[in-house]
Amino acid sequence: MSVADPRQVRGDGGTGAPDAPAYAVVVPTIGRECLADCLAALATADGPPPVEVVVVDDRPEPGDELPLAAAGVLRDRLRVRATHGAGPAAARNAGLREAGAPWVVFLDDDVRVDADWRRRLAADLAAASPATGGVQGRLVVPLPEDRRPTDWERGTAGLADASWATADMAYRADALRAVGGFDERFRRAFREDADLALRVLGAGWELRRGARTTRHPVRPAGPWVSVRAQRGNADDVLMTRLHGRDWWTRARAPKGRFPGHLLVTAAAAAVPLCLLTGHRRPAALAASLWALGTAEFTAARLRGGPWTAREVATMAATSVLIPPLAVGHRLAGTARHRGARPWQGAP
Repeated sequence: MSVADPRQVRGDGGTGAPDAPAYAVVVPTIGRECLADCLAALATADGPPPVEVVVVDDRPEPGDELPLAAAGVLRDRLRVRATHGAGPAAARNAGLREAGAPWVVFLDDDVRVDADWRRRLAADLAAASPATGGVQGRLVVPLPEDRRPTDWERGTAGLADASWATADMAYRADALRAVGGFDERFRRAFREDADLALRVLGAGWELRRGARTTRHPVRPAGPWVSVRAQRGNADDVLMTRLHGRDWWTRARAPKGRFPGHLLVTAAAAAVPLCLLTGHRRPAALAASLWALGTAEFTAARLRGGPWTAREVATMAATSVLIPPLAVGHRLAGTARHRGARPWQGAP
């Protein structure tokens, strides 16, 4: 089968079973070693192969060669495009522009599809009605069996319940092009999938969950990963500007603890102001509120965790930093996105 003719793909990879909808796979990457595992799992899965695989290299500067040999039997169907650090939304749009199949499946470079993934994907797409714009895969996040998961591991495990996560999400190409693809103002791997899903739903398409399964291992992360994640608060502002204050409900997204962060940060800021104006008792009250709020936040993050010395120290330190950073990024996002208009980009 030629990659240049994406209209059909044999339902069993060419052994005589009924035809299944043709699909392309787009994998954005920043050059992580896990890309090899992702490509290898895709290549060895049972079922009809993708008519093309587009790996989008989003590293700002060229680095080591990507492990494309891991694609095995799919290597002759694989192409690489570079987006030079434009972000995951722009990288996926670049992959969409390259794809000629009627369905485009987006995979993250740190996932591993199950052995029957291609066969189940074919069934998912064959079962899609003409009104179906996207079919989500089922994500499984393996957690340690010999200990309780850390705060970071539990956060990653939340992907199993997330809606429309592009770690494994198949979209009808026509639906994507009708809404202009991903909004490239989302420069991080956060909220860009929810934004796209809301726009696809708003255009009259249906989204549903399929039967295929993809494993999403918890990637290694340093102790400050939760601190860096606070930049997502600016993306929440953009979501509110674009979709209204009820977007959390429609996107089935957890609302988080921002109101508490705002209260704790306000209490911390009030302490020096009260002292400077000679109001010691209000300063003491504000300090107590800050301490109690920080302690409660730390305890909530430790609950259900391993309670190792490293985890306790990490939670204690980052729980002090997260509230003011969350507020700061929210304020920065408010200023940056105050005039945001609906995305008009067309891939």
